[in-house]
Amino acid sequence: MNKHAESDYITRVDNETLGGTFIPGTSIELIRTPKGRGVYKHALFDFDGTISLIREGWPDIMAPLMIESLISTPNCEPEEEVRAFVKDLILSTTGKQTIYQMIALCEEVEKRGGTPLQPIEYKDEYIRRLMEHINHRRESLRDGSVSADSMLVQGSREFLESLIDKGVKLYLASGTDEHFVKEEAALLDVAKYFDKHIYGAIDDYLNYSKQMVIEHILTENNVGGDELLGFGDGYVEIDNTKTSGGTGIGVASDETGKSGLPDQWKRSRLIGVGADIIIPDFSIHKELIDYLFPQ
Repeated sequence: MNKHAESDYITRVDNETLGGTFIPGTSIELIRTPKGRGVYKHALFDFDGTISLIREGWPDIMAPLMIESLISTPNCEPEEEVRAFVKDLILSTTGKQTIYQMIALCEEVEKRGGTPLQPIEYKDEYIRRLMEHINHRRESLRDGSVSADSMLVQGSREFLESLIDKGVKLYLASGTDEHFVKEEAALLDVAKYFDKHIYGAIDDYLNYSKQMVIEHILTENNVGGDELLGFGDGYVEIDNTKTSGGTGIGVASDETGKSGLPDQWKRSRLIGVGADIIIPDFSIHKELIDYLFPQ
């Protein structure tokens, strides 16, 4: 397999026994002290769920497609079991490029004696359904009837601007198709922070990954991993950042409730893959900047 192919979630840290401490008066949970404080020059961000809320609810669109595909197979288990299985499948692949999730669906259809569609066909149908679900959000941003900031994870804009003020170069890398990422980043008026460094999934999926983006950042700039920050609500970007020697900051965002409290499933998962710091959103952007760039 291509060394950059995205693997499923693997626990690297015993998150059942590992507890964090909080910076006093903040929601910034320190799992371990990062080694790059004060020297960060590059920051990689995931998009959906980390910065953007446009696609909030996407698992509820993907699940029915998978369930429909599986219950039509000859050797399928009872529907209740299929639903539980699909939930676990989606949870174990969240953060990967969508095509990998569809490849997994094909494999499960075959295991149950069915004849699957091509992964790209499943992906196209998923995107069609998802766009039906989120088009009103995109149109509301486009016509100005809702503000861009209302569809951003809280404090995102201020934090991005603060990093730029510190001289940090920003990169956006998503598992969503690149043309959608660029379009939605523009709708949210955040594309300008990343300049030309906006990356997303392409049809030739083995020639794109977040790991490739990180390797390009480090090689092109001739820097070590300790100068890299990685932000995300999914395991892929945090795992890639950590294995490259960088500091991983898990964004355990409550996308639906916007409560300002960490989503506990995301928190546990992000700690398990090695996140150094957990935040619920960027509302504590000033305190986080002060911690990452001590005077």
